Amino acid sequence: MLPSDPKANYLAHKEEIDQAIHRVLDSGRYILGQEVARFEEEFAAYIGARHAVGVANGTDALEIALRACGIGAGDAVITVSHTAVATVAAIELAGATPVLVDIDPETFTIDPNRLEKAVQKLTCERSAKPKPRAIIPVHLYGHPADMPAIMDIAERFELHVIEDCAQSHGAAILGRKTGTWGHLATFSFYPTKNLGALGDGGMVVTDHAVFAERVRLLREYGWRERYVSDLPGMNTRLDELQAAILRVKLPYLDAENARRGELASIYDALLSSRSLVLPRPHEGVNHVYHQYVVRSKHRDDLQLFLKNNSVGTLIHYPVPIHLQPAYMGRLITSTNELQSTEQICGEILSLPMHPQMTNEQAQRVCELVRHWHHKRAD
Repeated sequence: MLPSDPKANYLAHKEEIDQAIHRVLDSGRYILGQEVARFEEEFAAYIGARHAVGVANGTDALEIALRACGIGAGDAVITVSHTAVATVAAIELAGATPVLVDIDPETFTIDPNRLEKAVQKLTCERSAKPKPRAIIPVHLYGHPADMPAIMDIAERFELHVIEDCAQSHGAAILGRKTGTWGHLATFSFYPTKNLGALGDGGMVVTDHAVFAERVRLLREYGWRERYVSDLPGMNTRLDELQAAILRVKLPYLDAENARRGELASIYDALLSSRSLVLPRPHEGVNHVYHQYVVRSKHRDDLQLFLKNNSVGTLIHYPVPIHLQPAYMGRLITSTNELQSTEQICGEILSLPMHPQMTNEQAQRVCELVRHWHHKRAD
């Protein structure tokens, strides 16, 4: 059993996807044509944003969103260490300095209390650099970060907020989707995402026309007029083929998220009495279960047991970014204390989760976990 299965998702929509691919091939237009334009419109409407701009991948989406805000050298961008490395890589690609704060151990998202302390500390150091300019909350595993609290902090300290929605397509707080709370938001369409392409793809969304225009310029060399750059840009265009595939899959996203929720309910019911800490969505939150992540102090033993019984699992993510070789000792943390981050990285395990899983497969995972639990108790 695979932890995720993008091929199964392709097969579920094979006829429509194959038709969409042939439509693009027959059109003769392969870069920034009607498929991208239509998908941008459809995705913006789905999210509830005024503007959406397709780019090549989620990392580029973050970098270009930061650059659209004028963020670069001398600026601090506050985010978390418990995230895909792309979040921090994008900040550095934009020329800014990542400042890392701890997470809420229940939601695995940025802790607003730690965030405010970090902002206050950086703001009070008048002569020091970098100065805080932006916050990137990561909606990890499909559970939204506490956006009302984050936006309150951002407004009081006049900071930009760029939501990292790579794992939260369709998630919401009080009915308002992630991607519509901050000044900008970014999405990844990597094949394993809730809305996944058959290759790379990304999107920047915003309600602000000025930001949307800057993103459109930046994604293609700063061109308003072809071959004439109004500002230094880059080449990060969403592919026509991927846009066509994503247009097929977008109408199914809510149903597939609901299916993830059904599978999560099976896990919740059958694992509730085991020696695991299960996901507990906060009130008013729509968790879309990009991953179903449990915690166990015996995580490695459980993972090996499941592997030996043909159940694949993953760890998202095994090493916090501030402890990875490329970044160790040079990132700025708010207090040099990331205790929750470091603790949970030794305990988390992502169980199989994708919308083509059957109830029987989810039940089989639970049976194995219960068997493992009883063996340890003996």
